[in-house]
Amino acid sequence: MHERPAYLYSLEAQLTAQTSLGPVSDFYTLPVGIRTVAVTKSQFLINGKPFYFHGVNKHGDADIRGKGFDWPLLVKDFNLLRWLGANAFRTSHYPYAEEVMQMCDRYGIVVIDECPGVGLALPQFFNNVSLHHHMQVMEEVVRRDKNHPAVVMWSVANEPASHLESAGYYLKMVIAHTKSLDPSRPVTFVSNSNYAADKGAPYVDVICLNSYYSWYHDYGHLELIQLQLATQFENWYKKYQKPIIQSEYGAETIAGFHQDPPLMFTEEYQKSLLEQYHLGLDQKRRKYVVGELIWNFADFMTEQSPTRVLGNKKGIFTRQRQPKSAAFLLRERYWKIANETRYPHSVAKSQCLENSPFT
Repeated sequence: MHERPAYLYSLEAQLTAQTSLGPVSDFYTLPVGIRTVAVTKSQFLINGKPFYFHGVNKHGDADIRGKGFDWPLLVKDFNLLRWLGANAFRTSHYPYAEEVMQMCDRYGIVVIDECPGVGLALPQFFNNVSLHHHMQVMEEVVRRDKNHPAVVMWSVANEPASHLESAGYYLKMVIAHTKSLDPSRPVTFVSNSNYAADKGAPYVDVICLNSYYSWYHDYGHLELIQLQLATQFENWYKKYQKPIIQSEYGAETIAGFHQDPPLMFTEEYQKSLLEQYHLGLDQKRRKYVVGELIWNFADFMTEQSPTRVLGNKKGIFTRQRQPKSAAFLLRERYWKIANETRYPHSVAKSQCLENSPFT
């Protein structure tokens, strides 16, 4: 896959305390990584080389401990990321436990680190009190995670009402503040607004887009995806001239539901929807699209509502981490992209599924 975002070194520090029995020393080691991140008009560069995000959005959720942190689950999830050939994820929609970030450093998984700026959907949310608090939250996130080489970009919000005039000033200020806290990393927020109306997009370094063609509208019309996706990318790039990440796409899928022709909620529909998106992504990914993150890594619980059947079912794995058909489709794609990136001049290279993607 890609080289690690950093080479990890261990720094050893000695602490000495004076006690009544004399000085007592203790040692601890701190892993440190060094790498550069840069953005051009059409590329995302890590250590000076073009990087393509092929990964997932995750949630801190599983059926045994809910949102509680669980080491065995974390190890399981990272093994599944390795199996998938994923090289990145976004912390949707909040920062994750520090142990997760440490695992990312170790495994070479690249992170878009997002603060809990989700649900900013109404005009009254873009006031000075919220803005002040939002800036404080970004200070906390940056202070805690700035030394993780795995973190390559900050995200200040998910799907804010960025078409509002007040949101433009608000996002401009939060982004500027985040850049002042950490000038070394690009900053983004994740948009689902119309390209022509988005007031926050002028201030980001990378455009991150969520779209659910043939899921939340045009139900069942998989044949529209390629055209809609191409139009989406072309409109955004023409207006802003910035690299683009497809930060969410997907379909609800109940494991074991099958239908041909594909119907919504079946495994075939999820698989077909992904295939159509991938055809559209491949048209642009050698130009200015720099990443794709599936929604979602695994099914997760939500609050009860008539639109959710025991939670959100857009996972490529079940909540118990068993694969749906789409997981195998994604695995084949991600390893293919990984090997293309690793061996750009050799189309004939076979898939190195046995090799660790993180070395």
